[in-house]
Amino acid sequence: MNRVLAHTGARYPIIQAPMGWIARSQLALAVSQAGGLGVIETSSGETEICKSEIEVMRASGLPFGVNLPIRFLKDDAMLKFVCESGVRWVSTSAGSPAKFIAPLKSAGIAVYHAVPTLELAQKCVDAGVDGLVVEGAEGGGFKNPEEVSTLVLLQAIREKVDVPLIAAGGICDGRGMAAAFALGAEAIQMGTRFVSAAESPVHANYKNAIVDAAATGTLVLNQKSTPCIRALKSQSMLAVHQSGLLPPDAFKGIRQVYFDGDMEAAPALAGQSAGLIHEVKTAQRIIEDTVAEFFAITKRLGALASAHSFS
Repeated sequence: MNRVLAHTGARYPIIQAPMGWIARSQLALAVSQAGGLGVIETSSGETEICKSEIEVMRASGLPFGVNLPIRFLKDDAMLKFVCESGVRWVSTSAGSPAKFIAPLKSAGIAVYHAVPTLELAQKCVDAGVDGLVVEGAEGGGFKNPEEVSTLVLLQAIREKVDVPLIAAGGICDGRGMAAAFALGAEAIQMGTRFVSAAESPVHANYKNAIVDAAATGTLVLNQKSTPCIRALKSQSMLAVHQSGLLPPDAFKGIRQVYFDGDMEAAPALAGQSAGLIHEVKTAQRIIEDTVAEFFAITKRLGALASAHSFS
């Protein structure tokens, strides 16, 4: 039995990442309707809007989740709302989940925490989380400055813990999903792939920048300070990379990137999987193609195992 599917109620173990401002009902509904798990963000800090987005998802009757980024929540209003909203699955991130676990689980909610290291994974399991989102360095957005790839991090964490793992970072298709499952994951989370989806609310310039990116089309920035991020290469971000530090107001223009298509206004967060994404697809097609490719690969590997042969 797949434990992530049991916790989420989704048809497929494919989770949409909780990107700030982007992971709202327009995208999340499309993902959930296609059989994945749409997730609503709360990192934008727009509490009332996020509550309304959660209500839209609840009214749909489809499985969905909510992300609670602990460091960015102003108070416990969102936590209380989520506990009362009928949400079945929550991912926590950006801080210790210890104080959140009891109220969420008392409300019947499965709690997964996003982790970039083995040490944090073990602490979260000891604290009582139901599962982990294992975030490798390939992923976009906020990163651990001590880079550990998804390939290595999944193995290290699976070796030490037995909770269900969702693999995140560098995954955008069935090949990545099959690899993640071989390493011990029971689901995948995709961010960059869904940012570039037809239903994503971001500007076409952002989607096209992802589609046009090479495998070397992202940069890890601000490794000697906070926050460390991975973003698409641009003239402004190349300058930041050379200087070594993000300016204090680096994210001031983030909405201009997302919704106006000004790719120089702020870091355009994206993972290395951008180099593997070659077209804008609907969420339905993304999920159908991923599932089909996953089963084609695992069928072939299963045949090798049955024959006990490499040919």
